[in-house]
Amino acid sequence: MTKRLASVAALALPLALLLGACASTGDDTAGDAAQEGPVRIGVVGAGDPYWETYTEAAADEGIEVDIVDFTEYTQPNPALSAGELDLNQFQHIIYLATYNVNADDDLVPIGSTATYPLGLYSTQYDSVDDIPAGSTVVVPDDESNQARGLLVLQAQGLIELKDGGSVFSTVADVEPGSKVTVEALDAALTATSLPDVAGAVINNDFVEDAGLSFEDALATDDPSDPSAQPYINIFAAKAEDADNPTYLKLVQIFQDTQAVTDGLQEASGNSAVLVKTPADELVSALKDVEDDIRANQ
Repeated sequence: MTKRLASVAALALPLALLLGACASTGDDTAGDAAQEGPVRIGVVGAGDPYWETYTEAAADEGIEVDIVDFTEYTQPNPALSAGELDLNQFQHIIYLATYNVNADDDLVPIGSTATYPLGLYSTQYDSVDDIPAGSTVVVPDDESNQARGLLVLQAQGLIELKDGGSVFSTVADVEPGSKVTVEALDAALTATSLPDVAGAVINNDFVEDAGLSFEDALATDDPSDPSAQPYINIFAAKAEDADNPTYLKLVQIFQDTQAVTDGLQEASGNSAVLVKTPADELVSALKDVEDDIRANQ
């Protein structure tokens, strides 16, 4: 999921040509933004310094941005749908697809930011091989990151998943006889559970808050794998705003402002993989995941 997710999330992305066309309307869109008030963007973790850098970069282009901070991943999508936000940027494609299907909504991705490898951490063991048989490992309980966490554990030989696992796997799909027992906890609690468990898959948003560094991960997934596309983090908008030139310009500012992307990298412990994927590819990926979710319900 977002920012460091992740959520996410967490949720690796050439939009520049498309946005280059929009950039030619810069003065007009800036004027529209000034008349209509600030563009409200919902995030999880507004304390990261790059958000201030981003709002300053947007202001330099004549666009006022108001960053709205949320404490839980469940909040920004309903707020966007209700019109309390204009955009949000905290989630990956799978998270958005899951929300859309469950809420019968039609939010859409309009630009990409990064992917973030999801890591397995332990405060008791120094390597995956040291994790003893029969011990407990926890994963986030939200649908998208739970499956991703389970796939990380399977790749490390700690569990086997029914039918080889998928982006829809849950702890119920962990095969009997797996090396470890897996429990699902709220994403905000997996890190705090470390003193009581052998290991935890922790969303990037919560790694540093738990006093850990990204280099502490015993294992991560591979964001360069084509199967990682559903974990691309995105800017999301309401469907009717998908072509809004001001919003597309804001995506371009985020992607092309070196100080912003440098700040994102710093906040992620240099774990983020910056990506620029065309919006139509993001929408296509979203539809594919939504179709798969419906088929698996």
